[in-house]
Amino acid sequence: MGMNIVCLDLEGVLVPEIWIAFAKESGIPELTRTTRDEPDYDKLMNWRLGILRDHGLGLKQIQDTIAKIDPLPGAKEFLDELRSITQVIIISDTFTQFAGPLMEKLGWPTIFCNSLEVAEDGTITGYKMRIQDSKLTTVKALQSIGYDTIASGDSHNDLGMILASKAGFLFRSTEQIKKEYPKLPAYETYEELKTAIMRVIAE
Repeated sequence: MGMNIVCLDLEGVLVPEIWIAFAKESGIPELTRTTRDEPDYDKLMNWRLGILRDHGLGLKQIQDTIAKIDPLPGAKEFLDELRSITQVIIISDTFTQFAGPLMEKLGWPTIFCNSLEVAEDGTITGYKMRIQDSKLTTVKALQSIGYDTIASGDSHNDLGMILASKAGFLFRSTEQIKKEYPKLPAYETYEELKTAIMRVIAE
């Protein structure tokens, strides 16, 4: 029995895509733009922060709006059950301050993510990425201290950690990614994902 640790992506796996949900909740449609529309993440984030400033939205208003977003149905139960069996870490490219209201609804699981730079008056002035290729780098770091990682996510930026893990699963991914990686098991329900993780842990 190795020491297992489960590494899960956040958005699309446990909660809806935060920026898209936030765009709906705040009524600012421009914020639905993703890295699919603007592959340069730095450009995208600075553009987003500009829009928030134009609308006079500081961190407090953003957190209040995010607090109205709920985790995906069944996500908390899935996470609770998984955490009663093994160690679980959420590895995300979102920001601590955005994830906060959602982490509360998920029962405060551990999350490794990035952080926003916020001025005294609550204006978001910038952001700080924890590390390059955060998901893959984090999984490799966990392996270096003796853990076997089991990873799951839905998106291109999850593939590094999924492929580098002892076991990796796609969850609610796109048809395109499933086609590109036919060897990766792909699941749609928490029940299926939990069963697959349990199988690896029992090995």
